[in-house]
Amino acid sequence: MGSRKVVALRATLISLLLLSGSANALDLNGAWVGDADNCTKVFARKGAQLGFTDMSDVYGGGFIVDGDQIIGKFAHCRIRARKDNGPNVNLIASCATDMMLSSVQFSLKELDANSLIRLFPGMEDMEIRYHRCAAP
Repeated sequence: MGSRKVVALRATLISLLLLSGSANALDLNGAWVGDADNCTKVFARKGAQLGFTDMSDVYGGGFIVDGDQIIGKFAHCRIRARKDNGPNVNLIASCATDMMLSSVQFSLKELDANSLIRLFPGMEDMEIRYHRCAAP
């Protein structure tokens, strides 16, 4: 088999593997909150923009994922790397607050299409459960 055919075959196999792996990737886009009953207390729409209410932190806070952006009330992150492994997703994000820049690792586990758990590697008993809000 010629070298061109080998390269073409490898490229085809790699693209098929990448496409099949991304089809089952967890969709993180949306507004996420610790208690689904508090969605309207944490998030509010200002025109077309989704944001946080003034008292959102009183109700447990939450975060918004929009593409490669993770937006919190006090921090804004850009996802730099993502690895999906079945129901588990590991993210590396560059985050900025008013005071500092940092690199943060997020380990998430999908429970269902609208629920996930943030895990803290090395702290097996610590986890935070989040629920996706219906569009406010």
